[in-house]
Amino acid sequence: MHAPGIWGIIVVAIVVILLFGRGKIAGLMGEVASGIKSFQKGMRDEETKPTPQIDAQASAEPTRETEKAKDA
Repeated sequence: MHAPGIWGIIVVAIVVILLFGRGKIAGLMGEVASGIKSFQKGMRDEETKPTPQIDAQASAEPTRETEKAKDA
């Protein structure tokens, strides 16, 4: 098999536009773009969340300070 030429690509594009119409294709592309943006936002949110280990250390430090204050 060989790769399709320019005419084959043009014919396929015309058939797709005739079957689905420009409005449906544009709507589909908009949905794909919003999905990609949501994915990127989720990745950014995941990177900014503190890890549980940091939270455990932060919550343990005030306990040590209060224990030292009780001993003194």
